[in-house]
Amino acid sequence: MSAISEARAPFPVLMALAAASLTASLGISVASVLLPTLTRHFGVSVSEAQWIVLAYLMAVTVTIVSAGRLGDLFGHRRVMILGLIVFVAASMLSASAPSLALLILWRAIQGTGGAILIALPLSIARDMVPPGRLGSVMGLLGTTSAAGTALGPSLGGLVLALSDWRLAFWLLAGFSGLTLVLAFLAIRRDEGRPRASVRSLDLAGTLLLIFALATYSLATSGGVAGIPVSVAVLALTTVIATALFVVVETRVVMPLVPMTVLLDRVAGSGFAMNILVGTVMMATLVIGPFFLTFSLGLDEAIVGLVLAVGPVVAAVSGVPAGRLTDRFGPRRVMRAGLLQTMIGLLCLAYLPRSFGVGGYIAALILLTPAFQLFLAANNTAVMSGAGKEERGRLSGLLGLSRNLGLMTGAAAMSTLFVTFMGTGEAAQAPIADISRAFSATFSTAAGLIAIALGMAIWSQPTRRSLS
Repeated sequence: MSAISEARAPFPVLMALAAASLTASLGISVASVLLPTLTRHFGVSVSEAQWIVLAYLMAVTVTIVSAGRLGDLFGHRRVMILGLIVFVAASMLSASAPSLALLILWRAIQGTGGAILIALPLSIARDMVPPGRLGSVMGLLGTTSAAGTALGPSLGGLVLALSDWRLAFWLLAGFSGLTLVLAFLAIRRDEGRPRASVRSLDLAGTLLLIFALATYSLATSGGVAGIPVSVAVLALTTVIATALFVVVETRVVMPLVPMTVLLDRVAGSGFAMNILVGTVMMATLVIGPFFLTFSLGLDEAIVGLVLAVGPVVAAVSGVPAGRLTDRFGPRRVMRAGLLQTMIGLLCLAYLPRSFGVGGYIAALILLTPAFQLFLAANNTAVMSGAGKEERGRLSGLLGLSRNLGLMTGAAAMSTLFVTFMGTGEAAQAPIADISRAFSATFSTAAGLIAIALGMAIWSQPTRRSLS
């Protein structure tokens, strides 16, 4: 790397990485607002239409580690460009899909490209950005991801007001196409990387991991309508497939996920904390609407505005979180972020019961920047010590652990809320029971973050080589 590039991060590279992160998050958030229209267009049920979103999320989850590993083996730039080409093509096919089944298929392929766009920006940043600026770049990527989450519903609503749902996917194709051009021109070619062979891919481990993640995704999604496989069977299958994966990874010469990665204090605790924080983050999205609607009595439009506070604050706080990480170090910022998260969750559990929607918004304003502090610091801590040949794999594992947390939160925290409430029918439950369940659920979430804080204190500030 030249002296100039050591002094500062190249602006075109930052633009390309940010655009890739924004593209992947738009792929999720734009589609969610289209679901009511798509149910009418294809004449399907809500549960069937949900697979338009689930197919993308599941494809990202099951392929993100493999995407990062492909970058390590064949070059991060080369695989990033391939991912953008896949995303562009799948977006165009989605825009012209004649049936729901084909739309779901193209969305799954789009998610495969999205997995690359989530995994590789972290590893490319570690390759091309000076170490003293790594935290700022991690914060920037967090900002663009949050911005995509916040912008998607508004963009989807505007599209539906001006045209039909197909325009949303054409716009995704156009934006990802521009990102492809930018990445091709801005990101320098991989240098000194030996050409890998198919034998380097650990096909057995890759297939087992994909299978285990697919069954876990199906289990947390409640199974598949029309397929007589219970959630219990899916969960048991996940455990067996995971055990087989561990056995395979301990025996192959070039494993997809070396066990030393998971046993390393910084990396292993980083992935575990990511799962816990992702679980809590999803809880705010899936439980919050029930409390706001049935306990505070807000209508749908106001609920949407209140929930938008989180992504907007996240988009604003990502870059400052990264700069704080660079200035004070990832370990200090991570612990501060987790402590603030724990306090924010306790505020979310009790302030709205006393101060209504104002208390809810105040808790979100405290809580959301804490998430960004943790994510910027944790990503920096894991990636800063990564060897050149493992950066894609580690960035893929960071993305996977966060997705596992989001899926776990959607299932487990919702179940916990229903258990505390005593009924699955929130519309018929007494307001006092809903409020009590809401407080108990987020008090439990604060306990999960206390565990994560303990992990952050336990983990060492330095790490041995994993290569």
